[in-house]
Amino acid sequence: MRFPGLFLASAATLLVANVPPSVPTPPSVPEIGAPELAALGPDGAGVMVRQVIDKDQLDPLASLEQGKEVHADRALTLRIWYPARTSAKAVRATYTASLVGEPGTPPATFGVPALAVQDAPAAGKGYPVVLLSHGYNNDPVMLSWLAENLATKGYVVVAPEHRDPPITDVAKSPATLLRRPLDITFVLSRLRAGLLGDLVDTGRIALVGYSFGGYGVLTVAGGSLSATSPAVSRLPAPLVATYTAGGARDGQLHDPAIKAVVAISPAGGAPWNAWGAQGLDGIHAPLLMLAGSYDRTVGYENGPAAIFANAHKAERTMLTFRSAGHSIGTNPAPAAMRDRLWDFDWFEDPIWRKSRINAISEHFITAFLDRYVKGDEARAAYFAVPGSDAVKVSDKAGWIGPFTPYAAVSAGGDNPTWKGFVRGHQDGLELRHLSVQP
Repeated sequence: MRFPGLFLASAATLLVANVPPSVPTPPSVPEIGAPELAALGPDGAGVMVRQVIDKDQLDPLASLEQGKEVHADRALTLRIWYPARTSAKAVRATYTASLVGEPGTPPATFGVPALAVQDAPAAGKGYPVVLLSHGYNNDPVMLSWLAENLATKGYVVVAPEHRDPPITDVAKSPATLLRRPLDITFVLSRLRAGLLGDLVDTGRIALVGYSFGGYGVLTVAGGSLSATSPAVSRLPAPLVATYTAGGARDGQLHDPAIKAVVAISPAGGAPWNAWGAQGLDGIHAPLLMLAGSYDRTVGYENGPAAIFANAHKAERTMLTFRSAGHSIGTNPAPAAMRDRLWDFDWFEDPIWRKSRINAISEHFITAFLDRYVKGDEARAAYFAVPGSDAVKVSDKAGWIGPFTPYAAVSAGGDNPTWKGFVRGHQDGLELRHLSVQP
């Protein structure tokens, strides 16, 4: 998104079992050398599409354009990934989408190789839910690396297509500050009303968002908007008064029953300052943040790092990809998006290999969701790393000896290599933790 202003043997086996050799590898299949929990789970992945309509709801964009409160029906397309019974012979889904092209060029259309099978029979029922919110002007299929991967591990991933205004039209962006959390809370309400029946357990819901989706899930998890925010204050005055902290409709932007929150390169920090100084105190669910230290879109120190520091009431962890930029939350660039730099940069990082970023993110997000949504406390060990920065770990001799396989996976403990990683493959990462503050 742009904003204005390993298991070695397991991964290989699953790749052969689920993806015919003649078909491009889906982004959800981790690369060789990936950390342990990135590997696909025991199930196949299915995908289905549903339409939902939010009747006579606030239309923030029309309200912004007309300077008064306007209501309209809001139609949303949901792409839903789920654990499924599939076979190697099953015909996999086709993902296509388009993004705003470089100014002066038409929209850029692309396809993404899929692992999931369209409308495949579900593998079971009662699965926890992950609501996945994409970046500004993005599309859910850009996050199939995570959605399909989680589906094979026993999660139902529900991803609304938010239909943001064009990213090149800066004047319309403030409207999305309300539209994004309202979309998310509406979809959650439909899930609880039985949209997916007994396929899901709506008592176990997590939120995951990338970029502007990160802003959205942080707000829904309890972040209250600030009336003094330079972005929020551009909305019509009646909306500012009622949807910001203490306003009569502030609660419509939140859902208090969230089990865990993952924010990847989240927007909302400076210069927008969407939540103000204490606005994030309403977040109480455990929080995992992933960010690049060279993010030129939402920043780092005044963006994700400040959000991480200011969410005082949440148990929180932040994984930093040192020297990475903003686009850490998307698939690798599809073939159709590799000819023009504008298109390429929607997906790729200038420094890091994207498939490595995706695999490391899958590992930690899996550990986090398993712990806080499924209640698997054994996953806490994957966050008990020996140091906050592993850059120098590879300088330490003695772990890989003559009788230890080169690609052996660390069991953690006193081992300098992080649990679940192959030696040297966590270099460039920093993991920090902050506890709930009084």
